Amino acid sequence: MKMIDQDLIQRLLDGSYTKAAQPADWHGKTVDRICKHGEIYSHLEEKGEFDYRLESDSIGEKRVPKTAYYGVQTLRAAINFPITGQRLHPYLIESIAELKKASAITNYTVGRLNEEKLQAICQACDEIIAGYLHDAFIVDPIQGGAGTSVNMNANEVIANRAIEILGGEKGDYSIVHPNDAINFAQSTNDVFPSCGKMAAIKLLIEAQSALRDLESALLTKAEEFDDVLKMGRTQLQDAVPIRLGQEFTAYAEGIKRDIKRFDRAIECLSSLPMGGTAIGTGINADVNYVNNIVDNIVKVSHLTLKQADNLIDATQNLDCYTEASGIVKACAVNLSKMSNDLRLLSSGPRCGFNEINLPAMQNGSSIMPGKVNPVIPEVVNQVAFNIIGNDTTITLACEAGQMELNAFEPVIFFNLFQSIETLTQAIRTLIKNCINGITANKEHCLDLVKHSIGIITALNPYIGYKHSASIAKEAQKTGREVAELILEHGVLNEEELKTILDPKSMTQPGIKNNLL
Repeated sequence: MKMIDQDLIQRLLDGSYTKAAQPADWHGKTVDRICKHGEIYSHLEEKGEFDYRLESDSIGEKRVPKTAYYGVQTLRAAINFPITGQRLHPYLIESIAELKKASAITNYTVGRLNEEKLQAICQACDEIIAGYLHDAFIVDPIQGGAGTSVNMNANEVIANRAIEILGGEKGDYSIVHPNDAINFAQSTNDVFPSCGKMAAIKLLIEAQSALRDLESALLTKAEEFDDVLKMGRTQLQDAVPIRLGQEFTAYAEGIKRDIKRFDRAIECLSSLPMGGTAIGTGINADVNYVNNIVDNIVKVSHLTLKQADNLIDATQNLDCYTEASGIVKACAVNLSKMSNDLRLLSSGPRCGFNEINLPAMQNGSSIMPGKVNPVIPEVVNQVAFNIIGNDTTITLACEAGQMELNAFEPVIFFNLFQSIETLTQAIRTLIKNCINGITANKEHCLDLVKHSIGIITALNPYIGYKHSASIAKEAQKTGREVAELILEHGVLNEEELKTILDPKSMTQPGIKNNLL
């Protein structure tokens, strides 16, 4: 059996191998508008307005732009699916390159790939991981075919760059073939879900980091506002007093739960179907490849991943996406509720709650001078609405699988990536442009408490329900303060009243037994 160069494998994994020189004018980008829309390509093809090479597949021959790193199958997909006009997410491109590099190394270790091709393929993958050649990934994120177009886009770009590294011309697949070399022992059905999960995990890690920053910012404000007494409200009606700091502590606690739930989301996406090939049975894959591929993906990507316990299950059942999306949605709901509160608490300034001030970020109206709107909480609300809608799409797509495969992962990933990424950005702008700059109108908050009938609840244990109800009714009728009426009726003296209505006493458990 052929000897495996373990030192070479290690150098390939850590990127310390000798790379082929790049052309002086090579920037790793393809400035290519030809395939952004299929109709542009078709028009230019008819007029013969670009240099081309001929490539063929099972459908037939087609002209491909001569300098393009993609090939005929990618081109057909770009023409077939002009759906969103958007590019693939950079993390998806990066992740599929990491996966293809790991596959090449694994195929080399089982004797299915020679050293020359291995090094060229690894260099091509490393360049993509570093951010080059992303413009050559031209297929639309939403596509038919269960992600085959994404997989073939990667196979063709990596193959053509490897061919170029080896001194050949793009399109000469006798040197490095997209299917026979790049996709060996793989299927779209294990590649696409695996790289999609990897991309989602990277996005979730970033979102979780932003959530930790938000929790910290909220706790800072909770401490700052701990002595600000205000009225609590239930069903938007005056309830009983609460400290503003306590409200912010409650927000932070919700975010703390979200952080913990994100651990679960990352965990449920970390199980990969790699090695299962077409339907999870592992057809056309060497046993040693199947046993080692995920370990090599871990080494290349530095993510915590594992091979699914049951590859057939992992290929056809997508409940992990439903769970992960639900966790993202739960976080969005928490953020949206908090944003609702911030908008209400800052409403006014003269005819609303006006208990807090949000930073003034921009003019609020084209017709009303001086109006400033709570634009940051508003955008967080809108992000949450969109995430909730995306979750519905993901749920329906996960349910729509049939037999051994679910064909709808493209729309699942498109919406899941958007949900996580917009959530992260919403959190960051919420911290920077809202939470950090919130101030409290302490005197106004206290004045509202003094004039509220709700504080009568704090007196119940000491003067009884009947007395409390009578005082409340009189306060409501006359507009006078509860404390003033209590003293006037001689129900309690000033010192007793002060003790009972102490801000700390009213906002935590406990009864002053000596006053009963």
